[in-house]
Amino acid sequence: MYLIVIAWMYVVLMMSVAEATHSTGTLLGALMTFVLYGVGPVALVVYLMGAPSRRKAIKAREAAEAAEATTLMPSSFEPDAGRHAAGGGEAVATDTGVAPVRKEP
Repeated sequence: MYLIVIAWMYVVLMMSVAEATHSTGTLLGALMTFVLYGVGPVALVVYLMGAPSRRKAIKAREAAEAAEATTLMPSSFEPDAGRHAAGGGEAVATDTGVAPVRKEP
C-alpha cells in the first residue's frame, strides 16, 4: 500500500514542479496542485485503508483489559456457587418473640 502512496506522491510532485516552472504557471498553482491532488487524497486513502488495523488493535486492547480484569478480580467478588440464599454469617435466632401461626386441628 505504501508503495502506491509513494509513487502517487512522486507523480504529484512532478505535476507541481511542471506547474511552477511553466511560463504561465505560478507557485500558488503548484502548491494547490500538490495539496489538492497529493496530500489531501493520499491522507484520506491512508486513513481509510488503516481502519481495519485500528479496529483490530482496539479489539485486542479490549480483550487484554478484559483478561486482566478477570485475573485480577478478588475472590470476594466471585459469585456464590452454593444452593442456599445469600445472606450474612449470623446465626438464626430460635426465639424471635413471635409465636408461629399454626392450623387448629
